[in-house]
Amino acid sequence: QVQLVESGGGLVQAGGSLTLSCLASGPSFSPYTMAWFRQAPGKERDFVATINWAGGAAYYADSVKGRFTISRDVAKNSLYLQMTSLKPEDTAVYTCAYSRGSYYNYDQWGQGTQVTVFL
Repeated sequence: QVQLVESGGGLVQAGGSLTLSCLASGPSFSPYTMAWFRQAPGKERDFVATINWAGGAAYYADSVKGRFTISRDVAKNSLYLQMTSLKPEDTAVYTCAYSRGSYYNYDQWGQGTQVTVFL
């Protein structure tokens, strides 16, 4: 069983920055990719960014491209999301996800961390 614990969420003014972290643990942790998703109140969960764990290739949703950066620290089993130029529409619960073998299907999800962007 893999456990994912997010941290780093909070309240930030529009235009500001925030970095989220996701710490993975468990004896079977062997990711192919890890990703960030987000869900705003009353909306579906949306893809934000994903990264290939071994090679580091990253892909982003158009809505965050150029503002968000996904990264990982393999030695620390940690995933990060650097968010800059935040907008009120970025307000959501951000969740990290782990996949053993796909960019599209994820096997484990964290509990999420709230990000609120105010004007």
